[in-house]
Amino acid sequence: MNDTTMVSQGMPDREQEFESLAQHVNEAVSRAIESGADQVEASASMHTGVGVNVRLGEVETIEHNRDRGVSVTVFVGRSKGHASSADLQPGSVRSCVQRAIDIAKYTQPDKCNGLADPDHLARDFPELDLWHPRPLDIEEIKQRALDCESAGLADKQISNSEGGSSSTSLGLSVYGNSNGFTGRSGATRFGQSCVLIAGVGKSMQRDYWYDSRRAFSDLESPAETGAEAARRTLARMGARKIKTCKLPVLFAPEVARGLMGHFIGAISGGALYRNASFLKDTLGQTLFPEWLSISEHPFLKRAVGSCAFDAEGVATRDRKIIDRGELTGYVLSSYSARRLGLETTGNSGGVHNLQVSGNELPFNSLLAEMGNGLLVTEVMGQGVSMVTGDYSRGASGFWVENGEIVYPVEEVTIAGNLRKIFAGISAIGKDVDDRSNIQTGSILVDGMTIAGS
Repeated sequence: MNDTTMVSQGMPDREQEFESLAQHVNEAVSRAIESGADQVEASASMHTGVGVNVRLGEVETIEHNRDRGVSVTVFVGRSKGHASSADLQPGSVRSCVQRAIDIAKYTQPDKCNGLADPDHLARDFPELDLWHPRPLDIEEIKQRALDCESAGLADKQISNSEGGSSSTSLGLSVYGNSNGFTGRSGATRFGQSCVLIAGVGKSMQRDYWYDSRRAFSDLESPAETGAEAARRTLARMGARKIKTCKLPVLFAPEVARGLMGHFIGAISGGALYRNASFLKDTLGQTLFPEWLSISEHPFLKRAVGSCAFDAEGVATRDRKIIDRGELTGYVLSSYSARRLGLETTGNSGGVHNLQVSGNELPFNSLLAEMGNGLLVTEVMGQGVSMVTGDYSRGASGFWVENGEIVYPVEEVTIAGNLRKIFAGISAIGKDVDDRSNIQTGSILVDGMTIAGS
């Protein structure tokens, strides 16, 4: 499909959009310098998409969005001002720049403020295969949502539905700064989901499934999504409470990535320089088992977190954050790096395709390794302290005996300390969930307190 065909069916012309966005960025940068800024960075973006939600075979909502915006940050001396606008008219861009200048005049100087060091800016921009636009065919999107839900409702044991959904979106952005850097990025996203209910009254159970990809051709079929949502929902029927104990806990991939998210939060610059992290001053220390590594891969084709540069234009790079159990690097922007007396790691805006690896086992082997314990498939609540590392979350999942899943479990709390949890990981799975920016298989932890009845 060529660009002309896409435009005729409501799709943007990528190159024209990039040129337009770049003009707004260049105008913002030049006007800010003319208005007295010593340094300036600006970004302009456009996003468009369609989403459909259905329930019990009827369309409930159809949402179209087309957003544009510009964001400007200026540094007058070491004082910072920021402003943004959802209007890209020339007058609005000028007004946005002036607001940022005015704000900077009233902010306290901070010696760590400023653009990223020019030596750290990206120079290479590899093709990451993130752009796979399709015509925004509302009938096709609606049908996929209906098909997802229909596949889930096909099992007569499913008693109700909270709905099916399907969506498609794309976005383009341009970032530039007064150090002469300009970078462009564009990506598409397609998704579908289904949420189902089984049982009646107090015995009701609810679960869901979804898929999300950069390319439409990589999505699983709607029938697969709906059927998996039904399987997961029915598997929860007859859930029981268990007695309080201390046993191994196996985190399913979609929950395990939350554990890794807590780890990244604890080694991120903001938490470190605010003295709000239980992992402060742990660089070079062994935090995980020696067989485990955690690495960042920003150049994976079609992946969620792939990019050639971060939110400051700093070049991203492949690196190991945990190498054979040892913490070898933090997650830093230019500002947080200066606060800590270090250098940026190219992580302004977050990490890029985090992967956990080392001695991966098939899921059934993880169950056998665990023997008796709890397989956790869902956590809830906010009981995590990044200051102390104390971890306490409501959970549900499945009781495991002799390496076999025996029955579903609900209304329990799992608790421990994240530092001990990380050190107590005994195995990870091959069942990697690659739908997220944090990609990990199941994670088996030696022992945690499981609070039940």
